Amino acid sequence: MTKGKKSPDGMTFLEHLEDLRKRIFWSFAVLIGAVIPAWFFSKDLYNILAQPVTQFLPEGKKLAFTSLTAPFMLYIKVSFLAAIFFTSPFIFFQLWMFIAPGLYQREKKYVIPFVLFTSFFFMGGALFAYLVVFPFACNFFLGMGAEFDPVITVDQYFGLALRVILGIALVFEMPTLAFFLSKMGLITAKMMIKHFKYAVLAVFIIAAIITPTPDMVTQSIIAVPMLGLYGISILIALLVGKDKEKRRAKNEDNTAG
Repeated sequence: MTKGKKSPDGMTFLEHLEDLRKRIFWSFAVLIGAVIPAWFFSKDLYNILAQPVTQFLPEGKKLAFTSLTAPFMLYIKVSFLAAIFFTSPFIFFQLWMFIAPGLYQREKKYVIPFVLFTSFFFMGGALFAYLVVFPFACNFFLGMGAEFDPVITVDQYFGLALRVILGIALVFEMPTLAFFLSKMGLITAKMMIKHFKYAVLAVFIIAAIITPTPDMVTQSIIAVPMLGLYGISILIALLVGKDKEKRRAKNEDNTAG
């Protein structure tokens, strides 16, 4: 074993399950705590969330509801969505604390970069979905039905918005995931390049699942940035690989000396 390199902390399977339960509990508790203040701004948050579709509706038209409790449930869901993004740094920190026992001591120091970058890409993906993808999709759908009178329910709209925004936000975690997987030696840049054609296929499948429209134009709006993220991920894995080689060479020189 290399000098100064400590083994991962030993934990039994049951201890891992108990730790996971604790992380989920605290994440959920903080999430619920954030929902309460978000509720007081839920109507304003809804107006922001509805902007991608309301801007294309005929003048005077609003989203509709078909059940008495629909507006109340909508505001609760909007509050939860806002709370997810507001508490995402804490949730990612809890995720790190769960995987930390399986890391070496030198790898545990990446907790701050992990939380910062996962939060940054998560929110960046959500903004990309909200500002680019979702308005384009709403315009496309309403354009297809221009000869009809649109009656869009809040339930249908929010379900669509949730899938697109959260789906793309999670996809944008790719570079951060690549960094830590390459740090752990689970992937390499060479491996990612070798499987690039499969990655392209997977990207378009994911884009087809996330996007609400069946046309290739909308799917490409998601797929092209995803491929760009995959390219960035390859570059990150390459830099991590070179850094590991330098460390290995330095350790060998120290051992030989």
